[in-house]
Amino acid sequence: MPSPRDVLTPDSLAMLQVIADTGSFAAAARQLRLVPSALTYRVRQMEEALDVLLFDRSARQAHPTEAGQALLSEGARLLQDLDAVAHRVRRVATGWEPELTIMADGVISQDILFDLVEAFYALGSPTKIKLGMGTLTGPIEHLTTGRADLALGVATNSTSISGLQLHDLGDITFVFAVAPFHPLATMEHAISDETLLEHRLVVVADSAQKERMSMGLLSGQDIFTVDTVQAKIDAQVRGLGCGFLPEAMARPYIAAGWLVAKAVTRPTRHVRMRYAWKKPSNGGLGKALQWWLQQLESPVTQQALLEKHRLTLPPTSTPIAR
Repeated sequence: MPSPRDVLTPDSLAMLQVIADTGSFAAAARQLRLVPSALTYRVRQMEEALDVLLFDRSARQAHPTEAGQALLSEGARLLQDLDAVAHRVRRVATGWEPELTIMADGVISQDILFDLVEAFYALGSPTKIKLGMGTLTGPIEHLTTGRADLALGVATNSTSISGLQLHDLGDITFVFAVAPFHPLATMEHAISDETLLEHRLVVVADSAQKERMSMGLLSGQDIFTVDTVQAKIDAQVRGLGCGFLPEAMARPYIAAGWLVAKAVTRPTRHVRMRYAWKKPSNGGLGKALQWWLQQLESPVTQQALLEKHRLTLPPTSTPIAR
């Protein structure tokens, strides 16, 4: 006896749909250019393999049974999926990657990233986009280990890695900020490192698994560690600590009165951010990566990725004052 896999072929599923559409085995046989006995035999093979009755033959019309209707519904979906796979394979053969993985640092504007993803999907490309977020050396580690195709927001200049391509995005400036009810908020003079050492610092953990880096830490300082830059902002809004934030990300919170920027005695920190990708060994880039690199060449896009940030806490949320 044939197995379900033997009988559930695209041709057989399409044949069942013709029977259901025409309402009779005879009409379906004529449309499919089969002798009626051959069509009936194929249906019976399917019924035996599935151990169900697919059509009610008690009347002149061939009506699908409940099981038959379920198979017709699933079969239609499977046929559509097969068509989609065939279309996708044809598109991939033209140079589109099956999947493109992008790792972005938390300082990159998620709104602008989603705008770019939306524009990419509008192309009708078969490439699937996978977007991940990392911190500090995390994005570049994903790229160099082959877990990502494009890294956005790279703070290190890793030019020694073979095949690595680095281009500038722009500079980000860090500002020291605290909640308006934090003890440091009332200080009128520039805050020294000695004073900072007396207060808890909110820091972002490096998402890299191997070589990690840190910024702005003082030896012996109490720290509260979070996973993302946004979590760091939220923690500082709540007064759970103080810390340095990308000025563009802190700006809307400062404007809303949820954070206060304070002067410090240490020099202002500027960090050059880059985007990176690895040049394939065969020298050719897929069309999806080419499209993203073309967008990233625009100075307007570069600035937006670093500058276009907004309040991300729910509108009903308010800072927790003490």
